[in-house]
Amino acid sequence: MARIPAIKREDLPEAQRHHYDYVAGSRPTVSGPFPILLNSPDVAERIAHVGTYLRFNDATLEPTLREVAILTVARFWDCQYEWTAHQRIAEATGTRPEAITAIRENTAPAGLTEKEALIHNYAKHLLSGHRVPKAIYEPVAEWLGRQGIVDLTATVGYYSLLACNLNAFEVMPASDEGPGLLPGAVYGQ
Repeated sequence: MARIPAIKREDLPEAQRHHYDYVAGSRPTVSGPFPILLNSPDVAERIAHVGTYLRFNDATLEPTLREVAILTVARFWDCQYEWTAHQRIAEATGTRPEAITAIRENTAPAGLTEKEALIHNYAKHLLSGHRVPKAIYEPVAEWLGRQGIVDLTATVGYYSLLACNLNAFEVMPASDEGPGLLPGAVYGQ
């Protein structure tokens, strides 16, 4: 159970329900981090706006590679909810099972294609080292272009923001969802 309440539309004062309505209209369901984020309705709407672009409208990253980036973030943060949700999405978009397993087991970039490894290494260095070394940055920038590398970086930041909220407020997937707990992750302390 999450540390703070999951907000439903009727929980909000009438004057703030437009925030819920925006979130609901921007994605298939109001789930995951959004019922928690709606404890601060304006924040939830603004975050949803960015996510709508990155997940549903970003044409610079093909869906399988976007999911490699998201899974890399979820694994870095050991965010079970994000991992469970995006493993299903990755599988549905055609992300290679070998890539999913390599990221889950922390053996990547072994097992990744060249493009998957570029995305994974970029995200992993940004997260773990707080910078992207020139040797990793340049091939990604050349391949994706300016907009693409900004979108990739924003994707890493956006899903990190969600993972931090999901982890801080202990939002977990239903026990019957997903592949089980991420190896080595610690929950509920």
